[in-house]
Amino acid sequence: MKSIITTILASIFLISSFAQNKVWSGDLITVPEKTNYQKTSTYAEVMSFIEAVQKESDLIHLDFMGTSKEGKKIPVAILADPKITSPEEAAASGKPVMYIQGNIHAGEVEGKEVVQMLMRDILLGDKKYLLDNQILLFAPIYNSDSNDKMEKGRRRSQEDSPVEVGMRANSQGLDLNRDGIKMEAFETNALIQNVLLKWDPEMLVDLHTTNGTWHGYSLTYAPSYHYAGEKAPYDFTWNMLFPAVVESVDKKYNVKLGPYGYYFLRSGWPPKAIATYNHHPRYLVNMMGLRNKVGILSEAFAHERFYQRINSTYAFVAEILEFTNKNGVAMAAINAKAEADAINNVIKNAGKIEKGVRFKMVPLDEKIANYRTYDYLPYTDDEGNTRYLRTGRIIEVPDVENYSKFEATVRTKLPRGYYLPKSMEFIVEHLKKHGAIITELEKNKKVNGEVFVIDSLSKARREFEGHLMATAEGTYQQQTKTFKKGDYWIDMAQPLTNLIFYMLEPQSDDGLLNWNFFDEYLEKQGVNSKPVEYPVFKTYSVE
Repeated sequence: MKSIITTILASIFLISSFAQNKVWSGDLITVPEKTNYQKTSTYAEVMSFIEAVQKESDLIHLDFMGTSKEGKKIPVAILADPKITSPEEAAASGKPVMYIQGNIHAGEVEGKEVVQMLMRDILLGDKKYLLDNQILLFAPIYNSDSNDKMEKGRRRSQEDSPVEVGMRANSQGLDLNRDGIKMEAFETNALIQNVLLKWDPEMLVDLHTTNGTWHGYSLTYAPSYHYAGEKAPYDFTWNMLFPAVVESVDKKYNVKLGPYGYYFLRSGWPPKAIATYNHHPRYLVNMMGLRNKVGILSEAFAHERFYQRINSTYAFVAEILEFTNKNGVAMAAINAKAEADAINNVIKNAGKIEKGVRFKMVPLDEKIANYRTYDYLPYTDDEGNTRYLRTGRIIEVPDVENYSKFEATVRTKLPRGYYLPKSMEFIVEHLKKHGAIITELEKNKKVNGEVFVIDSLSKARREFEGHLMATAEGTYQQQTKTFKKGDYWIDMAQPLTNLIFYMLEPQSDDGLLNWNFFDEYLEKQGVNSKPVEYPVFKTYSVE
């Protein structure tokens, strides 16, 4: 009986969601569709699907952002009308570029399948109009290596739906959604250098599946948190894009969406607050904010069945693309102004204002009027403790606080630029990989500014992503220094000024110092026994 119901629901999903009047050939049917949503695609099956679409459409160009550790090419399909084959052609078209990626965690597979379905429906179905005013970059299988390392029981919250899925980490053992600053993964380097820098997308949508709270939404969303960057892209996403998409998804698909966040039963029932993920730019969505772009996190609801998660993710992405097809040019203009504002802020206010480098999570001013969640039944156990049992009933809890805002706990002056000695060339090269503009001095130069004197450097006791995260405490001191020919100058009046600031400031909570880039130098200087100068010199004027 269960199998029959599943088949009927799956058929309804295909008919209602895609509304296609044509009969697809077998090679244009995805693996979940072929297997009654019991299986997910392998790398070879994704590539075969893309090849099948290519044979039927002249509006797709297949590129590869890079190669994984195990030698798999990471595909990026460029969809455009007329066909686009290079970033230069995309720029010349005047159309904004939008980037969607799936499978960053290879156990969270809905995005991988939805990207394939949308590719088919846009190029060969009834959604071709979504290419009228935008160019779409689709990366269905970002974590290519770990996708095929499938086992049962990897995602227990998904209740083996599908039966087997791949691993969360990549083949280097790294979480690709914690690598935005350090760029240690093959995939992160490929994404940043060959997608973000070359194609310059106005938006990144990162497709995930949550694994915790039993909220009452089929999918939750979050923006790029802007608190070390410009606010305008966040405002556009939160105040315009999300409300429009939530309304249209509900109307067209009868799917409920809500803000991403967790609550914990140990705080009592019903929930009084939810809390989002952190603001750190190690997360790719947040990093987009420091690049003056729109970032969107999509989290399908793990506790629904695979076909339901595909339905909600499809609806969310499709309606985002409906919105950007109509409003993409406006989004690009807002992003461009954010970039110009960031540069002008440096030129006008260097040395005059402070910006946050460490933050704490606080609630938004506006509460969630009616928060959807599964209800829980309180009871007293044999020891007199209050416990909770989840019911199957969805309720709405009024006036729930949304902890998705961040306030600075440590601030520091905005510089006009930074000087680094030649010995810090490895730092310079890392910043360049992110897209920073850095020049070498052509002659010796005497400059006034400040140096941060580190009084203490502490390390985390537990390893995180292969690192014992470092934290520096100290004070800035005024100095005059002479830098030599061949040393480095970073003029902060440049597009990535907010990202560079967050990466280089020694008190940042997700900068290069945190990720141990300066450990060897500082320890050689004796930081564990005496105050040591941080080797990045901060200046407030162009001399």
